[in-house]
Amino acid sequence: MTTSDERITSVSKNIQEKANLIWNVANTLFGAFKPHEYGLVILPMVVIKRFHDCLLPTHDAVLDTCKKVEHLAVKDGFLRKASGYQFYNISPYTFETLKADPEGINDNFRAYINGFSDNIQDILTRMNFSAQIDRMEEAGLLYQVIVDFCSEQADMRPEKISAVDMGYIFENLVQRFSESYNEEAGAHFTSRDIIYLMCDLLITGDKNAFRGDGITKTVYDMTMGTSQMLTCMEERLKQLDADADVTCFGQELNPFTFGIAKADMLIRGGDPDNMQFGDTLSDDKFDGYAFDYEISNPPFGIDWKREAAEVEAEHRRGAAGRFAPGLPSKSDGQMLFMLNGISKLKPDGRMAIIQNGSSLFTGDAGSGQSEIRRYLIENDWLDAIVQLPNDSFYNTGIATYIWIITKDKPEEHIGKVQLIDAGKCYESRRKAIGNKRVDITELCRNLIVSAYGEYTDKEYSVPTADGKTTVSCRSRVLDSVSLGYYKIVVESPELDENDGKVMKRGKPVADASKRDTENVPLDEDIDAYFAREVLPYNPDAWIDKSKTKVGYEIPFTRTFYEYKPIEPAADIAKRIEAHEQSLMQKLHDLFGKDGE
Repeated sequence: MTTSDERITSVSKNIQEKANLIWNVANTLFGAFKPHEYGLVILPMVVIKRFHDCLLPTHDAVLDTCKKVEHLAVKDGFLRKASGYQFYNISPYTFETLKADPEGINDNFRAYINGFSDNIQDILTRMNFSAQIDRMEEAGLLYQVIVDFCSEQADMRPEKISAVDMGYIFENLVQRFSESYNEEAGAHFTSRDIIYLMCDLLITGDKNAFRGDGITKTVYDMTMGTSQMLTCMEERLKQLDADADVTCFGQELNPFTFGIAKADMLIRGGDPDNMQFGDTLSDDKFDGYAFDYEISNPPFGIDWKREAAEVEAEHRRGAAGRFAPGLPSKSDGQMLFMLNGISKLKPDGRMAIIQNGSSLFTGDAGSGQSEIRRYLIENDWLDAIVQLPNDSFYNTGIATYIWIITKDKPEEHIGKVQLIDAGKCYESRRKAIGNKRVDITELCRNLIVSAYGEYTDKEYSVPTADGKTTVSCRSRVLDSVSLGYYKIVVESPELDENDGKVMKRGKPVADASKRDTENVPLDEDIDAYFAREVLPYNPDAWIDKSKTKVGYEIPFTRTFYEYKPIEPAADIAKRIEAHEQSLMQKLHDLFGKDGE
């Protein structure tokens, strides 16, 4: 029997080959376009060819319908019905007829493009494809590009390439385009193994997954890219219930990936209006919406200075806005996306969102980052955090984490947060793809999901299929209160030249140069801590209680730290002595030979 990992590997290989063949069309562009510009042509052309191949079987029916309804003011409904999709093309041309007329290629191709319905025109306009047509015309390349896309390897009929596989191909091409631009590490793509893990974590912990006779869910991705997270989530839900009613929504800032996402939605028969273009932080297209599931991998390490005016204005709106709890450092906006997601969760909604390590601990008590963590934890919405293996992403090798957030925790999870260290839960790839050197295989995914399902302190380990290695993960469940602390300000008196306390209005004057701070666990009495930890060493100290703040951090590294005993000094001395004796013997042998 073929395992899902073998199926995914086979599909991935076929997709890679298909994407290679399509990208090789870029050889035609050499000279007129720089290598980092190839995607400006390749991506829109793949979108156009996919639309073309979908519409080809009903092409004649659309043309016939167009003649019949040409006198009507509103024709769209008739033409969509004739095409079998929510889009159409009323041009008489196909890629084969364009290929048959090299002399007329420039005018004919523009006529073909202009024949698309308005929703397709919107996609191509955002991709600024008209400018690339001009460049291809000027360089005399347009005809050869059309010929290349008429080849067998560029056949994108639905019966040849499923919607899911086409999504994979789009993602692969976008990845290549991204790499050619050398984009920053935060603007990375999420591989399928991570997406499936996120999907399974969302579904596993959902006590309301089934309602009545089946699944009815809305899914939202605030930084959807090519919409593959949404596609995978829909796929997973329909594996549980073939008749599941899944409605996907997404927003994307990049015009190319937005165009691909909208094209995918059109071809799959969904509502293209659910795919919105714009900056999620400064131009929220889903204000007032609430979703069952949210799944997202927002950029991290990217500043939000461009969106600062709108974000700060919304912060000032307080609870009426998305960013009331606090604003993170302007150098990294990833926690703003987390707040956006929380604001759109239904009362029983669940979110899986990827963050890097800075969201766990950066920002002192009272800072925006700490206040966001406080908001999450004190509302008891943070359910679990899973550390992923390093080198899991194509464009970055840094440590990353999946945060599982829910507004409807199971009773046994209330007041607790689970940390899962899955840093060693991977299988190495035979061949790296960029920075991605490891995969979270089905074996690894099942182990992590089991750990989340059990929600207890435990270490998990299972041998790989070849029996040569094991994959493992560790789970710890912490009381939420243990993640918080009081930051207290400890003052010491200013002393005069005789070491006497300087007094003012009967109270000692604080010496600012001696001011210190202490972090007191939130579940401990401040005065008791102060009496035990400070006063024995500084009897004249006191707490300025007006400056006490509450902070939160997630001590991931400390939680899983394993003490390794230091080698005894005597053993170290023996090793040093043995090394010195070996070195002296070598010197003796060397100079002894020279003396001879």
